[in-house]
Amino acid sequence: MNAVPQIRTSGPDWAAIKQRQQATWASGDYAVIGTTLQIVGESLAEAADVRAGERVLDIAAGNGNTTLAAARRFAEVTSTDYVPTLLDKGAQRARAEGLDVHFQVADAEALPFDDGSFDVALSTFGAMFTPDHQATAREMLRVVRDGGRVGLANWTPDGFIGRLFKVIGAHVPPPAGVKSPALWGTEPHIVELFGPQAAQIRCERRHFHFRYRSPAHWLQVFRTFYGPTHKAFAALDEAGAKALEREIAALLESMNTAGATSLVVPSEYLEVVVTKRSGAKGR
Repeated sequence: MNAVPQIRTSGPDWAAIKQRQQATWASGDYAVIGTTLQIVGESLAEAADVRAGERVLDIAAGNGNTTLAAARRFAEVTSTDYVPTLLDKGAQRARAEGLDVHFQVADAEALPFDDGSFDVALSTFGAMFTPDHQATAREMLRVVRDGGRVGLANWTPDGFIGRLFKVIGAHVPPPAGVKSPALWGTEPHIVELFGPQAAQIRCERRHFHFRYRSPAHWLQVFRTFYGPTHKAFAALDEAGAKALEREIAALLESMNTAGATSLVVPSEYLEVVVTKRSGAKGR
């Protein structure tokens, strides 16, 4: 009797995907974009009720918007990211303001901290881009004490950035088997990730307004400095790049609320505050 051959199935290559993502966020200069988003970090620090003396972890911190917001509230802040150059930019900003912040390279899916090390864990448009959603949520919950808070700002699927990534994905498909980052901007996914370990989950839809001189100005800035668009254009030939540029310009025009004088594009995001229940250990 002949043996039946075994068919092996495997999931995504997380290490390769993460390496690709790290290269994406290290390309361009995200700090140019990041500094314009400072108001979101301030809003999240308020929503999470960050208080003086609390131990706060900023995860996938980029160039430190939420890090600085928490430090301005006299919290003891540790700022982490897996792109060292972005942490360097955050450290420069902290020094300029005379803020005492600890910066440490760290992977959001495998945080190098003990259980319950922090009162608050925050992430602004950062944790949502990790490939393994469950691992990231589990780590955020693990490092926060019982009764502590997890605060997130995540772009929604139907907001401007969510729609932008759909346009980009039609030209440069994302890695197979990876869930959309924009799922983090939906209440059901947040409940799925955090619900069993949460005493309370609060979600509120907010808007950040991108303000630029024109659609062409926005395209120039994001094509040069924002990793995902920078890499997408670099991956296309001339015809493909022109097609992508036309579609992004059309999206900008359709969402511009400023008329012909400038560019103001509202981009919806989900502000989330999770309170960890007593005894929750993550999954």
